[in-house]
Amino acid sequence: MNLSVNFCGVNFPNPTVLASGYLGVTGSSMANCINHGCGGVTAKSLFMEERLGHPNPTVLTYPGGMINAIGLCGEGIKKAGHEFELYAKQCPDNPLIGSVAGHSIKDIVECAEIMDSYPVDLIELNFSCPNVEDEMGRPIACDPIMTENATREVRKITKKPISIKLSPNVPNIGMIAKHAEEAGADAITAINTVGPGMLIDIYMRRPILANKVGGIGGQGIKPIAVRCVYDIYKNVKIPIIATGGIINGRDAIEMLMAGGSLLGIGSALTYHDMKAFEMITKKIHNFMEEEGFEDISELVGLAHNS
Repeated sequence: MNLSVNFCGVNFPNPTVLASGYLGVTGSSMANCINHGCGGVTAKSLFMEERLGHPNPTVLTYPGGMINAIGLCGEGIKKAGHEFELYAKQCPDNPLIGSVAGHSIKDIVECAEIMDSYPVDLIELNFSCPNVEDEMGRPIACDPIMTENATREVRKITKKPISIKLSPNVPNIGMIAKHAEEAGADAITAINTVGPGMLIDIYMRRPILANKVGGIGGQGIKPIAVRCVYDIYKNVKIPIIATGGIINGRDAIEMLMAGGSLLGIGSALTYHDMKAFEMITKKIHNFMEEEGFEDISELVGLAHNS
């Protein structure tokens, strides 16, 4: 039974990947995920400069989902190299994806150039965070031409595989993924959070999050993520890191059948703690054994054959 995945020429021992924003802050925290069965990790998105993020409260759970407005806090990419080096020493056989963001295409290119010098196997371009906007207040990933231009500029400065992280808050995510592919993207990461949304404290008579609004994630967005991955798979030939609301093995298998090759795991950690990685991998293994599949690649895009 083969659960390993060759993704853009990089070998992952199993399809689970720590999603960006969950525990991917220090080399030790990322290595701890590997020790608990994760196939690879995505570091938290880094900007050029240090970011303090938003004040608390920043993360809330509610029935069926989560809302967060962390604000992409981080030490800045120039100071983060030692964390990537620490991880690479501790986990040489498990791929590391470095994620970059910025306030403009120029910022993203500069961050990607620095990330290229670090011991990462792939570079994720986070075009879909609400802090990466054009003059109209839209994330780059909401505009196909901006996505294409930004991808093309980064493609010029690195030979490492690049994956474009897209937003679900668009009418045609498959078309935007196609623009990224045509500009030189090697993969797509889908999806980022949905929204923004808001929760109100009825006794305090005000929004609960200090930022008032935040991105919606967790179990409730899984059907949206499955549909987005399905649409992207129909439109591109490059592989997909499918993420968004995966909390158990059945969710993971759905994502594979929709077209994902790797599985970004974040929400499951809230529900199952660090046991999530092994639990999901075991369920996939058992399903393949029960249904007569020999290689995990046989599951990828299977829902498109019906």
